[in-house]
Amino acid sequence: MKKRPTIEDVARRASLSISTVSLVLNKKPNISDAARRKVLKAVVDLGYHPHRHARGLASKLSGNIGFLASEEHFTQDEPFYTRIFMGTEFESRNHDYYVLLTTVGNEFKKGSSSIPRFLLERNVDGLIVAGKVHESLLEHVDKLGLPIVLIDFSWKRKRLSSVLIDNRGGIRAAMAHLLQNGYGKIAFIGGDAEHPSIAERIAAYKESLAESNIEFRERLLVVDEADTRVHNGYNATERMLKGNARPTAVIAANDAMAVGCMRYLKAKGLNVPNDIAVVGFDDIEMSSHVEPRLTTIRVFKEDMGKLAVQRLVEMIKTKAENVVTVHVPVELVVRQSSVPRQAELLKDVDSSHVEFSH
Repeated sequence: MKKRPTIEDVARRASLSISTVSLVLNKKPNISDAARRKVLKAVVDLGYHPHRHARGLASKLSGNIGFLASEEHFTQDEPFYTRIFMGTEFESRNHDYYVLLTTVGNEFKKGSSSIPRFLLERNVDGLIVAGKVHESLLEHVDKLGLPIVLIDFSWKRKRLSSVLIDNRGGIRAAMAHLLQNGYGKIAFIGGDAEHPSIAERIAAYKESLAESNIEFRERLLVVDEADTRVHNGYNATERMLKGNARPTAVIAANDAMAVGCMRYLKAKGLNVPNDIAVVGFDDIEMSSHVEPRLTTIRVFKEDMGKLAVQRLVEMIKTKAENVVTVHVPVELVVRQSSVPRQAELLKDVDSSHVEFSH
């Protein structure tokens, strides 16, 4: 097996000291352009790659970022957090970091297998937590003193840097769109109502009704499902309609529940959107492939992951402790599920490209 080139080999090839080579490789200033060119040429000629473990010993950093998400939020049915993870993965490369992914269950017990291995081994320099996780796990992580950035979640006990969605703006845009198209009896279905994002969406729904002088009807609000997967949307819609509540439109807490809603309506012979319009939230890939294609609120998921990495790397490098909260804008994407057929607004148009920003 061919011997792996070392930093000493690079120094010899460039006719420079090992310390100078190290400064160049670590992108330090105050190095002449000539020396930098010599080192980079030697690196290419030898095919040299810095050994992460050795570099970590020198900097006391692992070069790893942890990415933590709940098992139920990291599924094929609800790929929202998968797209966020992709954003972190792509952005981490720009900062020469690896992202270590793990998922956790709903239960957490200290000193058990509930704690991710990379935390037990202290093998990450910072942690990104995507979505809702058990508060005891956050307490454990917080005691480790690691930099933490939350995505689509906020911790009531302690303010941490976070990247959040403009949930209220999204629901307001959806409500305005439905009202403008003549849908006056609007329902809302959801689940996991304690999740901060879902709670904000429910609150914005109620606020929009009040601002439009529309009476709030308790029967049109079904938000007690355990979570927000497709079958929960199906079940919530079934319970609503069996309770003699017949809306003209339904806003779902996310796209998965919206798809479940449409499946139930179709099973009962109801037409979407002529009988009941449906609007989702998130704009996951599934939303543009169902029939009719789903009107939804687009969340820029990869951007959320990117922003979280940028903030976390800044915290690691500068040891900054100030809390920064970023709200990522959203867009209303109008497709066939919310426009009356007689309007023929989207006839012969690829609806995935018809967008309206709030």
